[in-house]
Amino acid sequence: MSVDILVVAEQRDGALSRSTVEAIVAGQNLGSDLGKSVGLLLLGQNLSDLADEAAAKGVQEVLLADHEKLADYTPDGYSGALQQVIEAENPDYVLFSHTYMVRDYAPKLAAALGKPLVSDCIHYRMEGRAPIFVRQVFQGKIDADFALQGDAPYLVSFQTGAFNADNLKAEGTGAIRATNIDMDRVEVRTKVLEIFEGVKQEVDLSKAERIVSVGRGIKKPENMELVKELAEALEADIAASRPVCDDGWLPLDRQIGSSGQTVAPKLYFAVGISGAIQHIVGMKNSGTIVAVNKDPHAPIFDIADYGIVGDLFEVIPAVVTAVKARK
Repeated sequence: MSVDILVVAEQRDGALSRSTVEAIVAGQNLGSDLGKSVGLLLLGQNLSDLADEAAAKGVQEVLLADHEKLADYTPDGYSGALQQVIEAENPDYVLFSHTYMVRDYAPKLAAALGKPLVSDCIHYRMEGRAPIFVRQVFQGKIDADFALQGDAPYLVSFQTGAFNADNLKAEGTGAIRATNIDMDRVEVRTKVLEIFEGVKQEVDLSKAERIVSVGRGIKKPENMELVKELAEALEADIAASRPVCDDGWLPLDRQIGSSGQTVAPKLYFAVGISGAIQHIVGMKNSGTIVAVNKDPHAPIFDIADYGIVGDLFEVIPAVVTAVKARK
């Protein structure tokens, strides 16, 4: 058995990432539109337990690239193993979630295969029987369409939040099959000595269901208590635009945007954020966006589902009171 659409999974300590589930949803949608089967590829070592979990994610088949050289991520190891799997399976599409890891090895893989890579896509649409992939250029100012030509396979990565993990169709159990990879011919030129976080994160905002995000409209750090009250009432995590983090009012790991985290919560409550494009690219895929700003022409209102034009110091206490009253 071979699959037409191969989704490449990311896992850490035996757990699939949320972005992998989003990539599976992308594969399921594309498979439905094209009438093609979907498979999931796991790379690592000792993958049997994870394979059982992955087989229940609504894919027809789970492929295992299991080897000691893949125990830790290296660009040589991943690209070398993937090249062998793709050449052997010959899928029509290879899908990735656009993570830092994929940004590292996917261009190397595409060059080795001699195939195109369309990266960081925000969605796709069908034109006849052909998918058109859409990605943003010029820091998100323009949406560009890409049609793939030449022979398959085609490599495509999707931005975090481009697809909703809650839309996963986990029906049936896929078959599990080991791939025939020869890692002896793959030269791994790096050795992982230690895995650490560059910034110690209190919370992974990419997993948050509700976020209250604050911008320069809060004026001074003493006013952050107001935002914390709103976050507590909504049972939400707190985030910020870049100026707030640059001034040290919140840690850098709370920053949302092109130079911070990319999130897609069910609710994104923007408080005093004007909506610069660098911020919007990090949260525009949120389920419901609520914005409070005293400037009626603030760009954030262009993407908000609900907008409140007013003084946040008057609006937020009223919202907190209303939310608490409903509990």
